[in-house]
Order: sequence, then C-alpha cells, then structure tokens
Amino acid sequence: MTVDAFIHLPNLRERVTPPEKSLLRLTPEMFAMWEGRARAAGLPASWRLPDEVIEESRRALLGEHRSGDDLWIYSYGSLMWDPGFHFSEVRLADAEGYQRRFTLKIDLGRGSLENPALMLSLEPQAGRCRGLAFRMAANAVHAESAILWRREMLRGGYAPAMVPMTTPQGPITALAFLSDRAHPSYVGELPLSETAAIIASGKGILGTNREYLAQLATQLRALGIDDPYVAELYRQIVESA
Repeated sequence: MTVDAFIHLPNLRERVTPPEKSLLRLTPEMFAMWEGRARAAGLPASWRLPDEVIEESRRALLGEHRSGDDLWIYSYGSLMWDPGFHFSEVRLADAEGYQRRFTLKIDLGRGSLENPALMLSLEPQAGRCRGLAFRMAANAVHAESAILWRREMLRGGYAPAMVPMTTPQGPITALAFLSDRAHPSYVGELPLSETAAIIASGKGILGTNREYLAQLATQLRALGIDDPYVAELYRQIVESA
C-alpha cells in the first residue's frame, strides 16, 4: 500500500507543484531548455558551473549515501511550493540555529544585470527556521538529488550540508543548502529597507523578485509559520506598490 505523502500536512497537497508540472525540475531535457534561454538572453557559456563540477559537489556530500537509506531534503524557500523532485513524505521541520535571509544578490532567474534580485539563503543565527522536510525514497535518491543539485548549485551559491532537525514526528537529519559566505553572490544581511527596495525592482526570466517574496509569505502563512523577517519585508513591499 502506498502511504500518502501529505499524511501529516493534508492542506499542503494543493499548494505544492507536482514534479511533472514543474519548470524547475531540471532533468537533462528541461536543463537544455533553460540553457537555450540563457544563451538567447546573451549570457556567456560561463553563466553556470560545468556539469562535472555540479556533479562533483553532489558526490562529495552524497557519494557515500547508503543505497538503502531515504534522504530528507530541507526547504525554506521556493522548494516549499515547487520542490521539483519526487518525494514520499513531507513534514514541518525546524532547523535550530538558522534563519532564512535574503543574502544572495543574483542577475539570473528572478534577477538580471539591469534589475538584480535577492534570493534566500539559510544563515547561522540564533533561533530556529521552520520550513518543510521532504523525504526522497532510497531507490530514487541519486537520480532525484542530481536533478535538485542542477537547480540549487547551478552557480555554486550554496554550501550543502547535512543538518540535524526536529519534526513533530521525530528528529531527522536533512540535506540543507546553507549560505556560502565565500561566494561572489553573497552580500550578507542588508538593512531591511535596502533589501525591500532591491526585491521591489528585481526581475528576470523566471519573473519578479516581488512575486517570489509574495509566494514565500503566502506559503508560510498557509503553513502557520511565523517569520517576522519575511512578514516585515512583505509589508514594506505591499506598502510601496
């Protein structure tokens, strides 16, 4: 019998994009489509990391993952509504000692050279970050994590790590994409007004930075997750519209 992946969060069922409908499920075919769009937009061949570098970073962390073990994936941003990979269970999850912050300045996706955007990262800070943990079935871990890695590590902006977490159903250890303070895109936590101003103007081939923030605030509210930082940014954006 197949267990319902949304058994713990039934109201989330209609709020998560199925993998087969996701434009961010970066299979080789979907990746080729985005590659074409990037080149058509005038980006050079160096706009992303080479395939072998992306795969090397995945294997550095997951290469020893035991074939019989499932893998938990922690989500705190767009993965919460569009994970792009197949999963067999989803739970609320708390990462202690971390907070979501817009600390990556990007000129791709929801940003461009003319209108850069800010994207989320997971910063080591006091308190806890509540998000979602998705469980990848053991027999799909390497295929599905490779698809996820192309998306999250396209330009190497994160530092992937296995992080202990708490969930209402018990403790887990999950893969999380943490901030990489050594990466050129990392700008750190800017003043809230400056962060809001950049988000208000950011736009790229995936849409606007404002839309991303609105999706984030809406999903957090639907899940009953209180994040004062996101709520205040969203308030400032709405008031400036």
